[in-house]
Amino acid sequence: MTLKRLVLFFVMTPIAVLLAVSALFGSWQEPQFQSRLELYQTNIALQAQAWQSEDSSDDKLQAIQEAILGEQPLESATKQYQEARQSVQANLDKVNNKLAQLRSQAEITPTPPKPLPDAPPTIKTSKQGEQQLQQSFKQLQKLLAELDLRLGILQAQQGQTDTAFKTWSELQQRSDINPGFGETAAVLTGLWSNPSRILQNAQEPIQKNLEGWFRSTALVKLYQLQQRQDALSAVKAAQQESSAQAVLKLAVIGTIPTLAALIGLILLILLFAQRLLKGKASLLAQNADIPWSTPWGGETVLQVFIIGFFFMGQIFVPLVISLLPIPRPIVDVRLQAFSVLVSYFLVALGALLVLYFSLKRFFPLPEFWFRFRFQDNWFLWGLGGYCTALPVVVVVSLINQQLWQGQGGSNPLLQLALESQDGVALGIFFSTAAIAAPFFEEILFRGFLLPSLTRYLPVWGAILISSLLFAIAHLSLSEILPLTALGIVLGVVYTRSRNLLAPMLLHSLWNSGTLLSLFILGSN
Repeated sequence: MTLKRLVLFFVMTPIAVLLAVSALFGSWQEPQFQSRLELYQTNIALQAQAWQSEDSSDDKLQAIQEAILGEQPLESATKQYQEARQSVQANLDKVNNKLAQLRSQAEITPTPPKPLPDAPPTIKTSKQGEQQLQQSFKQLQKLLAELDLRLGILQAQQGQTDTAFKTWSELQQRSDINPGFGETAAVLTGLWSNPSRILQNAQEPIQKNLEGWFRSTALVKLYQLQQRQDALSAVKAAQQESSAQAVLKLAVIGTIPTLAALIGLILLILLFAQRLLKGKASLLAQNADIPWSTPWGGETVLQVFIIGFFFMGQIFVPLVISLLPIPRPIVDVRLQAFSVLVSYFLVALGALLVLYFSLKRFFPLPEFWFRFRFQDNWFLWGLGGYCTALPVVVVVSLINQQLWQGQGGSNPLLQLALESQDGVALGIFFSTAAIAAPFFEEILFRGFLLPSLTRYLPVWGAILISSLLFAIAHLSLSEILPLTALGIVLGVVYTRSRNLLAPMLLHSLWNSGTLLSLFILGSN
């Protein structure tokens, strides 16, 4: 065995597997992005439920409002916030326990007298880990305080004033949060007390620490008590305007994916019915059992993914980026978006170069390898695949949420896209997620990995294994099942169409729809 093979099989591969398993295990205790997303949806739903039509021509909008929100939007929102609070409190307890463990270890671990020059001291590493945990602890504390402020308002609006007072009282007793939250809790307690108590400068903390429906609800209560009719009329008018917009947002977010999923469900039924009736002459059976002619073996596949994909993405590119003279942490959202794009471009470029040089000696490649044909039915395959992927992934995601209960980590890009309301930043995020990612990932996973696996597996087995590796490559436990389901649809579309443009279109539509939904939700 050559030195190259020894290094690849017994050094680089075990390191890659160990780091991947470590990253997946690390995501186990991280909150899912889905939990944060549900709160944004809840906030918009609360704004929408406050809308009241003053024009008979708005009857349709009123019907849409009732259909979207249901009969008890306040009760549903309260339940959602209570679940979110329990999740945050559980994560807070975990981080607190980790901090206690680190501090106890630091007390009993002796300081190495002379650490190696190229190895960071143990104490420094422990301190870095402790600093990260402390930052997470503060963020969770802030989030918990925000949830308590809002949960108290929901409780008070439903007549549960004693419960609301208890929620706000517990918040005021926590001295390790921003004093502004305690001040806001005191103001809210006074507004809903009997008799009411209006604290000095009550308006300022409400406007500073509350937003959306919660802010307008508190301001309406304040202005009513102060008998400020002009201010009350202004905030109610603004509330009605934002409420009407919220109804339209929810309609867009809910209607378009629902229609696409319905079309996809119909397509699935028709495709399976055609498969039963026509057998091998059906679309689902097209190219289903035809493997690719693969002149290379598993070593080449391993080389491309270990060196080109994993080491480029997890070690080399992050190391290069860390050496650049960029102030950290990056606060500006445009710089964050640009950093994500540059990092992704470098990873893709490195991986594709490794892929090229790994396959160069096999040129010219056999038929159907990395096939791009614009004069083909790839558009129908891609669009139809997107519609059929929706109901499949939704069902898998619902099961997945029950399994992980809000844990398991998520793609950090989703959070950045949700909170970014900058047009330039959103354009850069779109370029990364809807253009760069489909192009690179489909070439690597569907264009190279899936066909390579058909040398050892039947086509359906290659689809399944490549989809699972595609999901694992995202390094979030909670995303493995949904992304595997998406990968299977992508694999079916590619193996049947034998045109990489089809899964690229499907992938781009999927990411574009996600980004559009996040932008609409974040614009609350």
